[in-house]
Amino acid sequence: MSQHTFEQYAISPEVSNMVKGLGFTKPTPIQQKVLPAALRGESLIGQSHTGSGKTHAYLLSLFSKLDEKRDHVQVVITAPTRELAIQIHEEVKKAVKFAGKDQVWRSKLLIGGTDKQKMVDKLSSRPPHIIVGTPGRILDMVKEEAVDLHHATAFVLDEADLMLDLGFIEDVDQILVRMDEEVQMLVFSATIPERLQPFLKKYLTNPTHIQIEDDKPSPESMEHRLVPLRHKHPSDIIMDISKAIQPYLAIIFTNGKGHADELAEALLSKGLEVGVLHGGLSPRERKRMLKELQSLRYQYIVATDLASRGIDIEGVSHVINAQMPKEEEFYIHRVGRTARAGLEGTAINLYKEEDFKLIEKLEKKGLTFDFYEVKNGEWKELKSYKERETRKRPESDMEKKARSMVRKPKKVKPGYKKKMKQEKDQNLRKMKRKQYGNKKK
Repeated sequence: MSQHTFEQYAISPEVSNMVKGLGFTKPTPIQQKVLPAALRGESLIGQSHTGSGKTHAYLLSLFSKLDEKRDHVQVVITAPTRELAIQIHEEVKKAVKFAGKDQVWRSKLLIGGTDKQKMVDKLSSRPPHIIVGTPGRILDMVKEEAVDLHHATAFVLDEADLMLDLGFIEDVDQILVRMDEEVQMLVFSATIPERLQPFLKKYLTNPTHIQIEDDKPSPESMEHRLVPLRHKHPSDIIMDISKAIQPYLAIIFTNGKGHADELAEALLSKGLEVGVLHGGLSPRERKRMLKELQSLRYQYIVATDLASRGIDIEGVSHVINAQMPKEEEFYIHRVGRTARAGLEGTAINLYKEEDFKLIEKLEKKGLTFDFYEVKNGEWKELKSYKERETRKRPESDMEKKARSMVRKPKKVKPGYKKKMKQEKDQNLRKMKRKQYGNKKK
């Protein structure tokens, strides 16, 4: 079997220097598929997760076709979060430097949280060849007539599924209607949800589909533990868990920045040193937090789905879901933050009864959940929810009525629950006999 090399593709000499400077020896699976298709000018949909090499898959091909003599925007790269846009732009600057073109190829980062008027002035003086940014800020600059995208030949939509979830697809749509109909579209997404299909059909005609299976441990091979909340505050259970796991780095997920701040504050008050990462932080705060994470200042980070996507945080040994997500895809993304760099990954989920629907869907995908509680810093295995009373079918109206007729004791004595259940069952039998008698009449 022949060894894949970058030299086998029609990349320019500058891009060949770029590859050497970046220290790449052979293309990753997604690069092997994307490079030839993108170099041929094909529009494509690429499915792969963070860490697969997709950023350089499109950068290397688009840089190969860059025409420095044309003084206008040629490539537009969009990302759903500021952090991801900053990361991509850093890679662009690094690649341009290794190509020896840092004085010739111009790039510009367009994200919120920066002075809008200064950005307009800089863009108006001389247009960049490459724009990297969030859809909202790029659209702002287009409306201000600070940038003209009509001559751009390529448009990259990164993390398309998250763009959809965050409601940014409308901004992307507004950008694309202002661009040439023949623009080359490169769409990358970890998943292709059904709700994304209308957008894809509108802008891509017969695209090349590329799907790459990750070689990192799959969620099916990881350990997934379920810990009941039982009306406790998540911070109390997480403190118990912290004594049992001693993580290298644990990400604690919540649904929304309000919950993230509240949980982080509760954990800090209990003496656990935690960092926070969510969309409500200022660009400066987020930059500082990411730097502190990389220097391993924190053992725990409380984060939201929005903040974690597209950010490659190394060394995550555990993912703790303080709140279970609403959809399966988000669960898969969350647990995908761990089991990297040879580390065994463990996902610990604090659950309520309402989370069983999601758990069942994930089990159908091949995931296996084990039930535990933590006592005195030690794990104790529990029965599966399928064996437990909490999984019983919902009560019928007749059963509810029978239970409401039960007299509650003034004083709670041992075995009172059993007696109340017996009384409820007795009431139910009487009601059924009465109903049966009425039917016979």
